[in-house]
Amino acid sequence: MAKEKSYRPNVAAIILSSKYPFATEIFVANRIDIKEDAWQFPQGGIDGAESPRDALFRELREEIGTDEVDIIAEHPEWISYDFLNRHARKMYPFDGQKQKYFLVKLKPGAKIDLKTKEPEFMEYKFLSYDEVLETISTIKKPIYKKVLSYFKKEGYL
Repeated sequence: MAKEKSYRPNVAAIILSSKYPFATEIFVANRIDIKEDAWQFPQGGIDGAESPRDALFRELREEIGTDEVDIIAEHPEWISYDFLNRHARKMYPFDGQKQKYFLVKLKPGAKIDLKTKEPEFMEYKFLSYDEVLETISTIKKPIYKKVLSYFKKEGYL
Protein backbone atom coordinates (compact mmCIF):
# COMPACT_ATOMS: atom_id res chain seq x y z
CA MET A 1 0.00 0.00 0.00
CA ALA A 2 1.32 3.44 -0.96
CA LYS A 3 2.16 5.91 1.78
CA GLU A 4 -0.32 8.77 2.06
CA LYS A 5 1.34 12.04 1.07
CA SER A 6 1.96 14.75 3.63
CA TYR A 7 1.47 18.40 2.65
CA ARG A 8 2.88 21.40 4.52
CA PRO A 9 0.22 24.10 5.18
CA ASN A 10 1.25 27.27 3.39
CA VAL A 11 -0.06 30.69 2.36
CA ALA A 12 0.66 32.62 -0.83
CA ALA A 13 0.02 36.27 -1.73
CA ILE A 14 -0.91 37.70 -5.09
CA ILE A 15 0.03 41.32 -4.47
CA LEU A 16 -1.44 44.13 -6.54
CA SER A 17 0.20 47.55 -6.64
CA SER A 18 -1.41 50.44 -4.80
CA LYS A 19 -2.66 51.69 -8.20
CA TYR A 20 -5.35 48.99 -8.20
CA PRO A 21 -8.17 49.12 -9.37
CA PHE A 22 -7.09 51.81 -11.86
CA ALA A 23 -4.16 49.64 -12.99
CA THR A 24 -3.69 45.90 -12.49
CA GLU A 25 0.00 45.36 -11.74
CA ILE A 26 0.91 42.03 -10.13
CA PHE A 27 4.01 41.57 -7.96
CA VAL A 28 6.48 38.76 -8.68
CA ALA A 29 9.91 38.26 -7.15
CA ASN A 30 12.99 36.31 -8.22
CA ARG A 31 14.27 33.78 -5.67
CA ILE A 32 17.76 34.33 -4.30
CA ASP A 33 18.53 30.63 -3.76
CA ILE A 34 17.93 29.30 -7.30
CA LYS A 35 20.47 29.84 -10.09
CA GLU A 36 18.02 30.10 -12.98
CA ASP A 37 15.26 32.69 -12.93
CA ALA A 38 12.64 31.56 -10.42
CA TRP A 39 9.93 34.21 -10.34
CA GLN A 40 7.08 33.59 -7.93
CA PHE A 41 4.56 35.09 -5.53
CA PRO A 42 5.56 35.45 -1.86
CA GLN A 43 4.61 32.37 0.12
CA GLY A 44 5.48 30.55 3.31
CA GLY A 45 4.50 27.98 5.87
CA ILE A 46 1.82 28.32 8.50
CA ASP A 47 3.34 27.97 11.98
CA GLY A 48 1.58 25.83 14.59
CA ALA A 49 -1.86 27.17 15.49
CA GLU A 50 -1.36 30.32 13.38
CA SER A 51 -4.34 31.22 11.17
CA PRO A 52 -3.79 31.52 7.41
CA ARG A 53 -4.39 35.28 7.62
CA ASP A 54 -1.86 35.71 10.45
CA ALA A 55 0.65 33.63 8.47
CA LEU A 56 0.02 35.80 5.41
CA PHE A 57 0.92 39.02 7.23
CA ARG A 58 3.96 37.43 8.94
CA GLU A 59 5.27 35.99 5.67
CA LEU A 60 4.88 39.32 3.89
CA ARG A 61 6.91 41.05 6.63
CA GLU A 62 9.58 38.34 6.43
CA GLU A 63 9.80 38.18 2.63
CA ILE A 64 9.07 41.68 1.28
CA GLY A 65 9.58 43.81 4.38
CA THR A 66 5.99 45.04 4.69
CA ASP A 67 2.56 43.79 5.68
CA GLU A 68 0.93 47.07 4.65
CA VAL A 69 -1.72 45.41 2.48
CA ASP A 70 -5.48 45.13 2.31
CA ILE A 71 -6.96 41.71 1.63
CA ILE A 72 -9.24 41.89 -1.40
CA ALA A 73 -10.18 38.22 -1.72
CA GLU A 74 -9.25 34.67 -0.75
CA HIS A 75 -9.23 31.67 -3.06
CA PRO A 76 -11.95 29.28 -1.81
CA GLU A 77 -9.82 26.11 -2.05
CA TRP A 78 -6.53 24.87 -0.72
CA ILE A 79 -4.31 23.97 -3.67
CA SER A 80 -1.69 21.22 -3.32
CA TYR A 81 1.48 20.47 -5.26
CA ASP A 82 4.34 18.01 -4.84
CA PHE A 83 7.93 19.15 -4.39
CA LEU A 84 10.45 18.50 -7.13
CA ASN A 85 12.95 15.80 -6.15
CA ARG A 86 15.72 18.38 -5.60
CA HIS A 87 13.62 20.14 -2.93
CA ALA A 88 12.08 17.09 -1.28
CA ARG A 89 14.99 16.35 1.06
CA LYS A 90 15.14 19.95 2.30
CA MET A 91 11.40 19.92 3.08
CA TYR A 92 11.26 16.45 4.71
CA PRO A 93 8.91 15.04 6.08
CA PHE A 94 6.57 16.80 3.64
CA ASP A 95 5.93 15.60 0.09
CA GLY A 96 4.60 18.97 -1.00
CA GLN A 97 2.58 21.96 0.09
CA LYS A 98 -1.09 22.82 0.32
CA GLN A 99 -1.58 26.52 -0.18
CA LYS A 100 -4.23 29.11 0.62
CA TYR A 101 -4.01 32.01 -1.84
CA PHE A 102 -4.90 35.60 -0.96
CA LEU A 103 -5.33 38.51 -3.35
CA VAL A 104 -4.05 41.65 -1.63
CA LYS A 105 -3.40 45.28 -2.52
CA LEU A 106 -0.44 47.31 -1.29
CA LYS A 107 -1.57 50.27 0.76
CA PRO A 108 -0.52 53.69 -0.59
CA GLY A 109 2.96 54.49 0.68
CA ALA A 110 3.86 50.88 1.54
CA LYS A 111 7.57 50.28 0.97
CA ILE A 112 8.83 46.93 -0.31
CA ASP A 113 12.25 46.02 1.08
CA LEU A 114 13.74 42.68 0.02
CA LYS A 115 16.72 43.14 2.38
CA THR A 116 14.96 41.38 5.21
CA LYS A 117 16.54 39.41 8.06
CA GLU A 118 16.72 36.26 5.89
CA PRO A 119 16.32 37.47 2.27
CA GLU A 120 14.47 35.11 -0.09
CA PHE A 121 14.31 37.34 -3.17
CA MET A 122 16.94 39.30 -5.10
CA GLU A 123 14.62 41.46 -7.22
CA TYR A 124 10.98 42.13 -7.91
CA LYS A 125 8.76 43.67 -10.55
CA PHE A 126 5.12 44.35 -11.27
CA LEU A 127 3.65 42.66 -14.34
CA SER A 128 0.38 42.44 -16.21
CA TYR A 129 -1.80 39.34 -15.89
CA ASP A 130 -0.45 37.87 -19.15
CA GLU A 131 3.17 38.75 -18.33
CA VAL A 132 2.93 36.86 -15.02
CA LEU A 133 1.93 33.68 -16.80
CA GLU A 134 4.73 34.17 -19.36
CA THR A 135 7.35 34.80 -16.66
CA ILE A 136 6.60 31.88 -14.34
CA SER A 137 8.46 28.77 -15.50
CA THR A 138 8.31 26.57 -12.44
CA ILE A 139 5.98 23.78 -11.36
CA LYS A 140 3.77 26.53 -9.95
CA LYS A 141 2.68 27.78 -13.40
CA PRO A 142 -0.51 25.62 -13.57
CA ILE A 143 -1.38 26.65 -10.00
CA TYR A 144 -0.84 30.34 -10.75
CA LYS A 145 -2.96 30.03 -13.89
CA LYS A 146 -5.78 28.40 -11.88
CA VAL A 147 -5.69 30.99 -9.09
CA LEU A 148 -5.33 34.02 -11.37
CA SER A 149 -8.14 32.70 -13.60
CA TYR A 150 -10.39 32.36 -10.56
CA PHE A 151 -9.74 35.94 -9.43
CA LYS A 152 -10.24 37.17 -13.01
CA LYS A 153 -13.54 35.26 -13.36
CA GLU A 154 -14.70 36.79 -10.06
CA GLY A 155 -14.00 40.28 -11.47
CA TYR A 156 -10.97 41.20 -9.37
CA LEU A 157 -8.38 41.16 -12.18
